[in-house]
Amino acid sequence: MRKLTYMIAMSVDGFIAGPGGEYDMYPTPEAYLGYLTSEYPETIPSHVRPHLGIADAPNKLFDTVVQGRVTYQPAIDIGVPSPYAHLRQLVVSTTLSSPDPAVEIVAGDPVARVRELKAEDGLGIYLAGGARLAGALKDEIDEVIVKLYPIMLGTGIPMINGEFGTLSLERSDITTFDSRHVILRYIRA
Repeated sequence: MRKLTYMIAMSVDGFIAGPGGEYDMYPTPEAYLGYLTSEYPETIPSHVRPHLGIADAPNKLFDTVVQGRVTYQPAIDIGVPSPYAHLRQLVVSTTLSSPDPAVEIVAGDPVARVRELKAEDGLGIYLAGGARLAGALKDEIDEVIVKLYPIMLGTGIPMINGEFGTLSLERSDITTFDSRHVILRYIRA
């Protein structure tokens, strides 16, 4: 059984983006970026990978990405309809038609589709966001990786947005950087 991992950048005060969806305020020092590209290369979009010297890096943890339409939209806006071409790509949306044959649009129940994916053979499933999709899939999340940035936003889009309910987690790892960045890994308790 494959696991679903929600890996997300977050401010210290719990926001993944600004109130208008802004995400360009996150500082990304070289050592931190180097760690992400070596440990999680498949989470780097395909069009960015050549610029970081990892164009042909093998998938280590994930072979599938699931994201919401709002998370997918910036790629469409810059003319990249297949942002994770090195992964199987699913976008959960009731308003979008598939802009690329490599992208599967999930217009129905995302929970049912993720359960189908989890039952397949393969590497893990990377939940790239956003907050509403993470809220809908909360009970299917097996692991949470928080890329904690040393900033506070004050307001914005929360890490998860859904119905109230507790998901107990155990910390499995913590990685700290001189830049004050922290990567927290949790697994379902």
